[in-house]
Amino acid sequence: VNNIPEGWIETTLGEIAKVQTGPFGSQLKNEQYITGGTPVVTVEHIVDFKIKDFNYPSVTEEDAKRLSKYLLKEGDIVFTRVGSVDLSAYVNRNQDGWMFSSRMLSVRPSKEINSKFLSYFFQQSTFRNYLLKIAVGATMPSINTSILKEIPVSYPSLSVQKSIAAILTSFDDKIELLQAQNKTLEELAQTIFKEWFGKYKVGDKLPDGWRIYQLKELIDTINGYSYKGVELVEESDEALVTLKSFDRNGGFQTRGFKPFKGNPKNIQEVKIGDLVVAHTDLTQDAEVLGNPAFIFDDGGYRKMFVTMDLVKVIPTHKDISSSFLYYLMKDKSFKGHCVGYANGTTVLHLSKKAIPEYQIFLPEDFKLVKRFTEMAENTTNKISLNKLTIKSLTKTRDELLPKLMSGDIRVKM
Repeated sequence: VNNIPEGWIETTLGEIAKVQTGPFGSQLKNEQYITGGTPVVTVEHIVDFKIKDFNYPSVTEEDAKRLSKYLLKEGDIVFTRVGSVDLSAYVNRNQDGWMFSSRMLSVRPSKEINSKFLSYFFQQSTFRNYLLKIAVGATMPSINTSILKEIPVSYPSLSVQKSIAAILTSFDDKIELLQAQNKTLEELAQTIFKEWFGKYKVGDKLPDGWRIYQLKELIDTINGYSYKGVELVEESDEALVTLKSFDRNGGFQTRGFKPFKGNPKNIQEVKIGDLVVAHTDLTQDAEVLGNPAFIFDDGGYRKMFVTMDLVKVIPTHKDISSSFLYYLMKDKSFKGHCVGYANGTTVLHLSKKAIPEYQIFLPEDFKLVKRFTEMAENTTNKISLNKLTIKSLTKTRDELLPKLMSGDIRVKM
């Protein structure tokens, strides 16, 4: 704020954008959301500065028309009003015409401001820390239109804004392309797995040479480490891989790591490429329970160990790899099996028998299994390489962001 580059303008957000709070439930005709209408964006939909595809609540067409001033337009930016108030997201073309809830704030930039530029301005760690600092509320941070309007903003000419936004967007576009490629690779492998091994159910007549296997014939499972609170530390070269390492939409995330100093067993250590399964779920919806995930990143730690909420899965048959098991466990029948073995009232726990007792139909000669294993391994390796590239691109983008926004790196016009 105090080091504005030459030629840049310093002002407040309220001077360059329209800021408003979403409609409250009492403004809706039935005072509640419905399904199948105009989607409503709320706090839990903002992830990694994007509006993620979840199951959205909706409002009726009548309410959407009557409350049209709360409908989002492409280029708007939404903020979470309570909780993680430093999180924001750019509204893209697909979300044009959606509504935002009373737990959100919307920002609509004026013509002299490039909305992509402003969106990246909001992603700066300095801006986010400042927002958290000025938020109100002792237990639950919150912001309002008055607070947001008074926030200082600095910006260059519109042409420079567009150039800065274009540079940062090029990184995000590449990241999204690789993420989409990974999703396609997974879906293709999953489709092939279902076609080759998912046709039969218990009671079906199997082709000659096929039989039912229980997973305990093909794998070993290692229970995770039961840690104590005192073992969690601020800094360490060792980390616990926890339930938070599982993205509820599938996949693995390093933000679930917890640095610690303890005494786990050697067999509870995991390395990049290992397969783990969620053995606990903090909700009754079982969104995570039974989900498999590869350890694709070590988060910079020297060693990683799984907690008691996870199970490490090790293939014991020479023609079966972790990649084969991953797609087996991604199948809906495996998920349903795990839910059937779950118990608990507030927290769901998976029985130790669940994974070993799962049944799968396979040919006894394992030629088809070996063929899929090789294909799955290639797919996993490609996904792993893409993830490494994504990590590198993200790091570079995050290093460029504050330098471009502060004017330390000038864009040549």
